[in-house]
Amino acid sequence: MNNIKNVFSIKDLENLSGIKAHTIRIWEKRYNVLQPMRTDTNIRLYDLHSLQKLLNITLLHDYGYKISKIATYSEEKIPSLVREIITTKNANNHAISDFKMAMMNFDQDLFFKTYDWLIAKKTFKEVFLQVFVPLMNELGLLWQTDTITPAHEHFVSYLIKQKLLINIEQLQTQPVQHHDKVFVLSLPMNEIHELGLMYLHYEILLQGYKTVYLGESMPIDNLKVLKNNFGPIVYITYMTVQPDREAIDNYVSTMESELLGDGTQLWFIGRLVENIDRDKIASETHIFQSITELVDAI
Repeated sequence: MNNIKNVFSIKDLENLSGIKAHTIRIWEKRYNVLQPMRTDTNIRLYDLHSLQKLLNITLLHDYGYKISKIATYSEEKIPSLVREIITTKNANNHAISDFKMAMMNFDQDLFFKTYDWLIAKKTFKEVFLQVFVPLMNELGLLWQTDTITPAHEHFVSYLIKQKLLINIEQLQTQPVQHHDKVFVLSLPMNEIHELGLMYLHYEILLQGYKTVYLGESMPIDNLKVLKNNFGPIVYITYMTVQPDREAIDNYVSTMESELLGDGTQLWFIGRLVENIDRDKIASETHIFQSITELVDAI
């Protein structure tokens, strides 16, 4: 836990808030909205309270409040104003900020409180697509820039998985409505990014189809076994970081040779699908650029 951050550079604040470091410096100098700590070499450092305050100031500023006016408000009035102006239009951005704070503080209670507030206003589908997807995209960038550690990302990812599993279980108790095909969902070997695939599982169940969820690191020859039990099958593979880019076409070709036939289809989605040579794929193989595009094809 020694690598967990509770002190941030001005670049960290820029990455987390979207406010440029130059602007943060101006706000500090002109309006004294933040009071950074200083190292012996005069480098600015900020605590979690400063991060929370900046996120609230950012929302107020985006809403039309002038920074000169915000600077006159007390410490108590800024979060109070934020609560007052939250509307359906900006609820998503506010929730993302709260989820970030929950992540930075490893604050499970704040995560659940924010989620419960959202789910009272939105469907789970809306919460996932409008809030969780943008949040995870941001976290990926924050991790790449060393603003957060893997511990932060794993903490919030696990809580999102919990909510997915709860909603999936509720749907699994419902009778299957469509029997024309079965969806088998899996990740390639060494692929561990599972949230997107789990959400697709939720969407397919929501539409009343039979599913078999196999999850991460599934060998192709294991997928073939399912053809003894079901048919026709739609195999969905979510590729975020695996297989290696240079091996993708071979991977797709192997799946086609091992699995196609008897009405089987192969559906590929994920960041790496852009590397698939579409000129070489079979007619039963389909590539999707987004979750929404794939859901529309179900």
